[in-house]
Amino acid sequence: MEELLLSLCAAEGVTGHETAAAAAAARLLARHCEDVRIDALGSVVGKRHGSGPRLLLDAHLDQIGMAVTAVEEGGFLRVTPCGGMDLRTLAGQEVMIHGKEALYGVIPATPPHLSKSEDKATEWKDILIDTGLPREALAELVPLGTRITLRTPPARLLGERLTAPALDDRAGMAAILRCLELLDREDTCPLTVLFSTQEETFGQSGAKTAGFASGAESAIVVDVSFAMAPSLDEQRAPGILGGGAMIGVSPALDEQMGETLRRLAREKDIPHTIEVMGGRTGTNADTLQGVAVGIPCALLSIPLRNMHTAAEIVDMRDIEAVAQLMAAYILRNEK
Repeated sequence: MEELLLSLCAAEGVTGHETAAAAAAARLLARHCEDVRIDALGSVVGKRHGSGPRLLLDAHLDQIGMAVTAVEEGGFLRVTPCGGMDLRTLAGQEVMIHGKEALYGVIPATPPHLSKSEDKATEWKDILIDTGLPREALAELVPLGTRITLRTPPARLLGERLTAPALDDRAGMAAILRCLELLDREDTCPLTVLFSTQEETFGQSGAKTAGFASGAESAIVVDVSFAMAPSLDEQRAPGILGGGAMIGVSPALDEQMGETLRRLAREKDIPHTIEVMGGRTGTNADTLQGVAVGIPCALLSIPLRNMHTAAEIVDMRDIEAVAQLMAAYILRNEK
C-alpha cells in the first residue's frame, strides 16, 4: 500500500495539467479493470464487467499547485494559485517548476532579523519564486501558465503514518485501487472506476462529464477530510488519524447507502467514525448526485492532517479501512 501510494503522489497533476498523474493512474488501474481509458477532459476511467446495477467509484486525480503568470529579471517568477493554496504556508518552501524541463525553485522568505510585519505575503502579487536563472533562459524554459508543485520528499512517520504532498486525493485513489485488489477474485456488480480531473478548481468538471457518461445508478466518492490536530476542535476536524473510515452524512448524500455502510462497518468490525455535514460536502458527491437523471452518492473520507500543504499526513490503516468497507459494500450488493 505504501509503495502504491507513493507512486501516485510522485506523479505531477496540478488541476488542468493532470497528464502525468493520469498516465500513472491508468497503468495501475489496468491491473484490475478490463477497459481503461483517458477521456476528453483527462479523467481516467476503468470498467469491470458484472451483473446488476452499475456502481461508480470516484476519487479525484488533481492536486493543488500554482501557475506562472510572469517571468521577471533576476530569475524570479510570479504565480497564481491553482486550487486552495494557503499563502501562510509558502514562505521558504521548495518547489518544482514543470516547464519544458523540470526546474527547482524556492519561495523567498525575509530573514527574521530583518523582517517587519509588512514583509509578510498577504496577497498572491507578493509571492515570488527564485530560480537563479537569467531572465531570457528562464522565459525560454518556463512558458506562461506552467504549473508548479510544492517539493517535499515523502517520509514515514511513527507507526503507520506517512507524510507527502498530494495525499489529497491520491490517498483516495489508493483506497479504490486496494478495494479492487480485494475484489479481484470476486464476482461483483458492474463497476466504473473514475479518477477525475479538475476537482480542486471547484468546478468538478471531470466528475460531472465522466459521471454522466458512466451510466451509473449509484456512486461512492472517496476523498480526504480534516483530521484532529492540537489547534483544532472536533467540530472543525472530526477525523482521527488511525480512527478508520469517515462515513459521510449530509443532505447531499443518499441516506440508505450511508446507513448500509454504517451497518457493514459495525458488523465487520471495520474502524470508522461519522462525519456530519449540514449541506454540501465539498467533494465530487455534490456534483455527481445531480448529473444525468441523478446518481445517489455515499461519501467515504480518509482523515488527513495539514490539508493543502506540503506536509499532509495520513495513517495507512485508514486507507485500508476505507478499502475494506467499500469492498464489503460491493460484495453485499451481490447477496
